[in-house]
This record gives sequence, structure tokens and C-alpha cells, in this order.
Amino acid sequence: MAWFFGLGVTGVVLLTLALVFDGVLEGAFDGAPAGALEGWLSLPVVAGFLAATGFGGVLATELLDAGPVLAIGCGAVVGAGAAWLTYRFGRVLTRDRTGVAPRGSDLVGTAGKVVTAIPADGFGEVLLRLAGQPVKLAAVSTVPLARGAEVWVEASPTATSVVVRPVDR
Repeated sequence: MAWFFGLGVTGVVLLTLALVFDGVLEGAFDGAPAGALEGWLSLPVVAGFLAATGFGGVLATELLDAGPVLAIGCGAVVGAGAAWLTYRFGRVLTRDRTGVAPRGSDLVGTAGKVVTAIPADGFGEVLLRLAGQPVKLAAVSTVPLARGAEVWVEASPTATSVVVRPVDR
């Protein structure tokens, strides 16, 4: 039983190392044909297999009063299940992509309001909405615009400034 317990503790230590040193074994098996081992020999999968095999062997020894051969078999089945679950969970996490972050160019064509008056060919400030969030940016216009004027964004030359024109109604 001590061997199984040692195997389980080794798996837990490897899993801890996998969390600290993410991706240590990634790329170590690049010579495998057509990525056949991709993901299966990652450190979290190997650690999950070792931990579950060891602790599964301990449980089989203690609960079933199994001999070493049966305990190894039970531990291997539990370890294979844990490795498969770890692999599948890792695949789900790597496919979890977020949407594209909004950029300043997404502001072109949006309406906003002047919050600091804009002199002719000078800078003021406008309040716009980017991805549903209010954003205050520096703004330039060819005509002077008073505070509270409604504007239309024509261009976004930098991440913090826009070119605006008054909205004609």
C-alpha cells in the first residue's frame, strides 16, 4: 500500500509543478506522427494519471482487501479515467475563446456628446460608447463645437483621440 500512496503523492506533486511550470512537457513529444500524442502526454494528464492510479490502488487495497495485482488493475482503471477527464477538460479550456477586444477604429460612425468645448482645429473632449461602456476621448473638429453638442465620429487617428463633426438634423 505504501507504493500506491507514494505514487499518488508523486502525482499530486507533479500536478502542483504543472500549475507552477505550465507547459513544461509541451513540445517534448513533437516527433510523434501527426500529433498522435498531442495533449495526452501533457504534464497535467500524466500527473492526474499517476495520482489517481496511486490513490485508486490505495482504495482497492483498503476497501476491497485486494492483492497487489488487483490493486494495480483497479488503480490503472481509475488512473485512465482521471487522465481522460483531465485531457477532455484541458481541451474544453483551450477552445474557450473570448470575443475580440474593441478597438478605437470601432468608434468610427458612432454618435456622442461634447463634454469639453472643441475650438476650431483644436482639441476638446467627447463622451462616446465603446462596447457599451462610456469612453471619454480627446476630439478635434474643423468647426468649433460647444459643450453638449451632438457629434459624429469620422475617424480615430489614435487610441485616445477622434475626429468628429457636428450632427446635422
